[in-house]
Amino acid sequence: MPPPSQSPAAARGDHPWWLVALVAIGLAIAVVIAANDVYAQVFGVILKGLWVTVFVTLVGFSLATLLGLGVALLALSDTALLRQVARFYTEVIRGVPILVLLFYVAFVGAPAFVALANLILEPLVDAGYLKPLLVRDVSLMWRAIIALMIGYSAFIAEVFRAGIQSVDKGQVEAAKALGLSRVQRFRLVVFPQAIRVILPPLGNDFVAMVKDSSLVSVLGVADITQMAKIYASGSFRFFETYSIVAYVYLILTIGLSLALRALERRLRRGVER
Repeated sequence: MPPPSQSPAAARGDHPWWLVALVAIGLAIAVVIAANDVYAQVFGVILKGLWVTVFVTLVGFSLATLLGLGVALLALSDTALLRQVARFYTEVIRGVPILVLLFYVAFVGAPAFVALANLILEPLVDAGYLKPLLVRDVSLMWRAIIALMIGYSAFIAEVFRAGIQSVDKGQVEAAKALGLSRVQRFRLVVFPQAIRVILPPLGNDFVAMVKDSSLVSVLGVADITQMAKIYASGSFRFFETYSIVAYVYLILTIGLSLALRALERRLRRGVER
């Protein structure tokens, strides 16, 4: 059995030559971008949408994680009605494609929200304290973020539910015997053990959201993909543009995957000790 500090792949002599190859290819592409004026121009245009992609992903995933945890706790509730509500939510949302959900939230949910808000605020509007809210006041970026939050929360809820249920029931019973409240049992006993099971699939969902964030371009949000579409449609340099887009997304996703693997190995070593 390999020592805790050594990964199973390293113990088999399975060195990450794939990573060496990827780094070599990535560096070669970087040299081409720096040396070629066309690629450099495309890269500069696409990078203008990078912060939008990062912002949409981080905010959307953070909100989805909070909502998913809430749904998972409802699914594990002692009340049958709450469990049924959580199950209904996860099954319905998981059955709707992200792209359809984006359109639905943007062009159905946003107008419905504006109509409801105006109905609630009608007395203040009539008194002249507020102006009526318009659909265009709800930015397309936030419509996209809300859609990603809803879409991913259902999958994250299942990740949390499975992770929490993986904790040995004896641990929970021992915590009860010590007089810990339900919140204390979750915070001090259940969650610290469940996070080791939750983290790998949660990390995979985060990487997946980085890629799915490109779908927000269909709403005109100026992310990496949207900036590429605008540039390619004006210059007709489709090969150069979308090659750079693929390159940028690969840097983001592979970098995140490697960071998550390193974190998993660190957690595994902590358990083995």
